[in-house]
Amino acid sequence: MEHQVWKENLFEAVNQLGEEGRSAVEFLRKRRTRIGFQRVRPSIGAFWTVFGNIRLNSCYYTYDTPIDDLRIKTLVIHEARHLQQGLVTALSVYGELDAWQLEFGIYHRIKGKYPHPAIAELMTLPLGYDRVVLKKAACLMQAYAGKGYRVDLLPLFPLTREIRYWVTRQ
Repeated sequence: MEHQVWKENLFEAVNQLGEEGRSAVEFLRKRRTRIGFQRVRPSIGAFWTVFGNIRLNSCYYTYDTPIDDLRIKTLVIHEARHLQQGLVTALSVYGELDAWQLEFGIYHRIKGKYPHPAIAELMTLPLGYDRVVLKKAACLMQAYAGKGYRVDLLPLFPLTREIRYWVTRQ
């Protein structure tokens, strides 16, 4: 299948997920975001690039993946959220928690359940600047994705806020 046709079909499928999907697609279209495939660690389903693109892990997804596959659609929304957040927020546990809760909130709305007990617990965490909560979120993410998902290397807060915390302890 030609790439542009595949991408349009994917965007249409993401649009069907409701307001979150429509918002993500509108953002990605406006930015002319490129979506492609790249083989990466098995603990990663997809990722965004500093150039504003999205890559789906070719270990799991190809042009042959059914376009109605819920995970591919929610991953596109997840990665679009990171691009919306910007580099500083996206590269933090706070940014990951925000994107994970968006992704799995949609998943739960459609499936009526979470894919793993760690995700069910993660969804109960408040999104905010609480170090204890963000450390717990990172542990739960690794419980779901595996230790190869290196969220533990990210600062808890977006970097500017993290630096302020280390200077002022507030």
